[in-house]
Amino acid sequence: MAIFTNQATLSYNNTVTTSNITTGELLEVLSVTKTALSGTYTPQDTVVYVVNLANTGTAAFTGLTVTDDLGAYDYDGGTLVPLDYVEGSLRYFLNGVVQATPTVTAGPPLSVSGITVPAGGNALLVYEARLNQYAPLDIEATVTNTVTVTGGGLSAPLSDTATVAAAAAPYLTISKSLSPLTVSENGQLTYTFVIQNTGNTPALLSDNAAITDTFDPILSDLTVTFNGEAWTEPDDYTYNEATGLFATVPGRITVPAATFTQNESGAWVITPGTATLTVTGTV
Repeated sequence: MAIFTNQATLSYNNTVTTSNITTGELLEVLSVTKTALSGTYTPQDTVVYVVNLANTGTAAFTGLTVTDDLGAYDYDGGTLVPLDYVEGSLRYFLNGVVQATPTVTAGPPLSVSGITVPAGGNALLVYEARLNQYAPLDIEATVTNTVTVTGGGLSAPLSDTATVAAAAAPYLTISKSLSPLTVSENGQLTYTFVIQNTGNTPALLSDNAAITDTFDPILSDLTVTFNGEAWTEPDDYTYNEATGLFATVPGRITVPAATFTQNESGAWVITPGTATLTVTGTV
């Protein structure tokens, strides 16, 4: 419902007088609701959005255009857009029945034209958008995008927003290297495991991160360090010299959170948190 007012002016003999102000109510029969099917996102994630247009009136709306700003926000005097429309992902339904795909302009902004909403019914747009390098990733980051409906005889544009938040979690990867690459029998070698965290929260003891590896050739007389500090068996790790099976005790590995900065172009750069485990033994 929208309130509108109107006042008339009467001019005569260089005199101006005004009427009383009339007030009325315009009943809005078309509404728009936008929903993100997932409340959180991770780097390069894809979010599914649903836009519902509901018509409670007795006449259809035709020729509507739906526009999505794809989360555009101001940055350093310009505008950054953290979402990219996934080409070909849009589906268009009328009263639950899939229709031919309307005209889609990927943008930004994303624009879908030629939308009809039947009397007493609804139109549904379902589409995907992928987070890009301009999507913030820190612990309190969010992406809010606005959908706007225009045309089709509307007295004023309709709009709604959907907000998704960066998932608060660690995201760990591991790499392994060997030194030296060539070792003599009865010589020593060192395995180095580097754990990287690109998430916005640290990996804590309670996350129970653990590394397992079966050394081949089997090693003896192990020396183990984590971030330069000596580890001992069985408090920190276990090792079976008969099979070569090595395993860290769950809950002994921690990895700091990544840090996030924006470069000159506004793209977010991830500096991973790291932790290093080394295992040295005799072949």
